[in-house]
Amino acid sequence: MTTLLFSHPACLEHVPGPHHPESPERLRAVLAALDGPEFAGLVRREAPRAERAQIERVHTAAYVEQVLAAVPSAGYVHLDPDTVLSPASGEAALRAAGALCAAVDAVVGGEGDNAFCAGRPPGHHAEPERAMGFCLFNNVVVGAAHARAAHGLKRAAVIDFDVHHGNGSQAMIENDPDLFYASTHQWPYYPGTGAASERGVGNVVNVPLAAGSGSADFRRAMDAEVLPALGAFKPDFVFISAGFDAHAADPLAGLRLADDDFAWATEEIAKLAAECCQGRLVSTLEGGYDLGALAASSAAHVRALMAA
Repeated sequence: MTTLLFSHPACLEHVPGPHHPESPERLRAVLAALDGPEFAGLVRREAPRAERAQIERVHTAAYVEQVLAAVPSAGYVHLDPDTVLSPASGEAALRAAGALCAAVDAVVGGEGDNAFCAGRPPGHHAEPERAMGFCLFNNVVVGAAHARAAHGLKRAAVIDFDVHHGNGSQAMIENDPDLFYASTHQWPYYPGTGAASERGVGNVVNVPLAAGSGSADFRRAMDAEVLPALGAFKPDFVFISAGFDAHAADPLAGLRLADDDFAWATEEIAKLAAECCQGRLVSTLEGGYDLGALAASSAAHVRALMAA
């Protein structure tokens, strides 16, 4: 099994400001964790810039222009109270989205069996015309749209185990029966979406988890609802929004998962990808704000991808 790792130094240059939880240290921690001997087999690739046309498959052209035009030459620009641009943010966002498109191309082309995109800013809160929740462009849905447009893979699925519901991903997917979105997330919590009753056109599965929920609750949700629905959808390509902020050590939320839970979920999703779509699977980094937990969870996730 060959796993590809896509990243770019520009993703370290997006600096939302002092004390902001979505700091460059997050990505440094992930990359350091993946630099040990057991990860020597990772095939490392530099993420290209996404083309505007690739991003505009899921965001309006006016929104893409608005974000890129707002990037300051110095200092900071707030798109909302939590989502901040610094001078390198535009380049970082283009590389983070471009990583997904390049990973799709590589997996479809047989250069690797699956891929992990270690980029930032994250993406799953970004809506078609709005930045929010630290996110500028919706990287994972950019990747899903690219799989469909560039490779004719009609049915794409996104599985999201970030502690926050991916409102932007759901908004982009919920009206298209050839797309699928499933999320486990803390509820009630930011961003306020993700009720179990939100089903799209039968292509959305939300499994809210109460604060304090741990491994058993998470695995039950995956086993009982997410994984069967993913299998029934029969995707041509599977994506993971890999947020690690449901970890018990994370300071921004209240779920109680452990490193092993992320490894287990990755293994189970990869098994279904093997059954449905020749193992075609691309994962991308979303949240995770305790550096130690983020590093260990990312390592567990990638270890599971390499063993799939």
